[in-house]
Amino acid sequence: MKLVGVSGALAGEKTSVAVSSILAAAKRHDSTVDTELIDLRDFDIEFAAGLPLAGYNDDTWNVAQKILSADFLVFGTPIYQASLSGALKNLFDHLPEYAFKNKVTGMVATGWTNKHFLVLEYHLGSILSYFKGLVPTENVFIHNKSFEIESDEIIDERVSERIQKLAEEMIYLQGGIMNR
Repeated sequence: MKLVGVSGALAGEKTSVAVSSILAAAKRHDSTVDTELIDLRDFDIEFAAGLPLAGYNDDTWNVAQKILSADFLVFGTPIYQASLSGALKNLFDHLPEYAFKNKVTGMVATGWTNKHFLVLEYHLGSILSYFKGLVPTENVFIHNKSFEIESDEIIDERVSERIQKLAEEMIYLQGGIMNR
């Protein structure tokens, strides 16, 4: 199974660290899972303008194809103004309506206020459901205080446990989808 993680932050390291932690947890749980991180900072994703995907640059095309070819996915976003990042929303605007059909689509978010955990359930989850993704129950919000200031390493053991549970649930659910 191929698990692709998407970090939707264009600045800072926390979201990328969070997504990478889920990919690593998945590998620890099942060493046969193939993982890949797509960090949107590393790609020039064009602004969605309603063109067919082939009408955009190579980075936009390649990232969309990696997402579409994944067996399952985890999306990470910082929370800005009680919403997901514009970069992640723009990426979604390039994808077809059934992009996540028969795929587990996990979520992780970082932010400065605990109330922002609601963005996962009420905003990002709705978007993933629109694309026909199966949203697991163990999604993770990480308060910025859960990261070490200098290294952006996750230092909250409870967060690490939730990350492991999300990875395990995603593998279990996707395995069930693929084996039916």
